[in-house]
Amino acid sequence: MHPNKREAKDLPNHQSIAVKGINECDLASPVDIKYLIKMSTANVFEDLSGVSTSSFSNPYQALISACNDDPAQIQAKYALHRTTRNSQQKAKMLDVNFPGVSIDPILLRLSDPSIEPGYVDPRHCLVFWGRPTTKIKDLIHRVQQELLTVAPNMWLMPRDCQHITALEVTHSKTTEEIQSLVEQMREKAPAITDYTRKHRVRLIKPTIGYDASALALSFVPAAGEALQDGRTVADDKFTYHHLRRDLFDLCQDTGVAVDSRYVVPSSHLTIGRFITPKDLADDNGVPDPVKMAAFINKIEEINAWLEEEFWPEHNDGKIPDGGEFNLGEETGLDFRMGTLWYGGGESVHRGEGF
Repeated sequence: MHPNKREAKDLPNHQSIAVKGINECDLASPVDIKYLIKMSTANVFEDLSGVSTSSFSNPYQALISACNDDPAQIQAKYALHRTTRNSQQKAKMLDVNFPGVSIDPILLRLSDPSIEPGYVDPRHCLVFWGRPTTKIKDLIHRVQQELLTVAPNMWLMPRDCQHITALEVTHSKTTEEIQSLVEQMREKAPAITDYTRKHRVRLIKPTIGYDASALALSFVPAAGEALQDGRTVADDKFTYHHLRRDLFDLCQDTGVAVDSRYVVPSSHLTIGRFITPKDLADDNGVPDPVKMAAFINKIEEINAWLEEEFWPEHNDGKIPDGGEFNLGEETGLDFRMGTLWYGGGESVHRGEGF
């Protein structure tokens, strides 16, 4: 199946497919394109680290300054964001009034062409992706197979489509608008996609993050832990957040205004999406608290395994093979355009790996 066929974004509660037994057909009637786009971009990306970006021309510099350019503090902010978010989502999804998992109307049309034959996603985007290494892909596969034991109808991000969005330049534009930006950036694109060759960042401590629409494998920037292959503590002073900051400036220097939906301290790869409510609902389509509790218990079981297996705190200060994601290893950054909301699109230029 093409990666554009299945993925979900959060919707407001009144749009949740599982509300009061509503089934997928209730979102399948013809609706306005602008409405579809509004609903599919309804996710609110709240920064839970406690840092305000409002007074900085480069929003990524805000957290770096707040952390005194200290990688340990930056790591702590990333950790705080993801643990706080998981805690909030757990409370929301286990609440007796939880309306069910969220599926957007564009996703429905792409995953089931019979709803609106010939429907094409109108939202064209422009991004710089980092691609996971083979070992990270293998780890994702293991996690995905575990998730299928409690949600067998979940859509899984295909291996070759997996990515981490290092920088979103813009989103939800027309083909012509994106093409114009690409031409403006094309000359400097190779230098941007190759940036990770000499500016190497490490991501460690994998954990599953989740909400009512999706799950992701998240990491935090390294801060001197388990150094290997000649890397020094000083090298880790250039973190993933520094990379995002520099990519922002490099893109702005092309004359293009960066219009990202979020700059929150998160480093994650989407690994799965809900495409139907039935795994976590009863026979009438009503959310089942017992099934939801089992689902979240499985996530927490996986997270306990990830921590025990790959975090240096549990492995004599070392990171076992497969527990570290080095951006730019195997392949450089991927300058990507098109209808990539659900993992598709096309590469404008892909950088060299190390």
